Amino acid sequence: MKLKYISIFSVVCLVAIALASQLNYQANLAVLETKSLAREAPIKTLAKSQNQGRIKSGTFVSGEASTAGTVRLVTQNGKSSLQLESNFNSSTGPDLVVILHKSPNILGSTQPPNYPLPDSNYVILAPLKRSKGAQSYNIPSNINLGAYKSVAIWCRRYNATFGAAVLN
Repeated sequence: MKLKYISIFSVVCLVAIALASQLNYQANLAVLETKSLAREAPIKTLAKSQNQGRIKSGTFVSGEASTAGTVRLVTQNGKSSLQLESNFNSSTGPDLVVILHKSPNILGSTQPPNYPLPDSNYVILAPLKRSKGAQSYNIPSNINLGAYKSVAIWCRRYNATFGAAVLN
């Protein structure tokens, strides 16, 4: 009889620990995202003639998972956005986000199999909306686009880079 109560108590404790762990993990992610965006220095506003319709683009290369398609960074009327084209296609995974990265060679600067990223080299734009097709992400005005050389689809949960595109 005591063994039954001890077993039930053990299961309840394990569930409580797992829930506390998950809440702590989510709180840490929120802090990391805030720090990632906060460390960006405000950029100087360019004259409108210099800031109209600037475009950078790149093609995704697979890293940890199959990722393909084209990405564009577009700046118009002082607002920047990242656009995944209709040919975009990525494997699905948990907690995927779209990031801007300072390195022009993300996959070459990390080690397989996960291609993990140090947190000082990137900024998270937003969770990936869907794994296929055209989609757009606004880029906050405090992000200096000149500092970022590539875009990646990154799994925060496992620090795994699914794919990356160098911006030209």
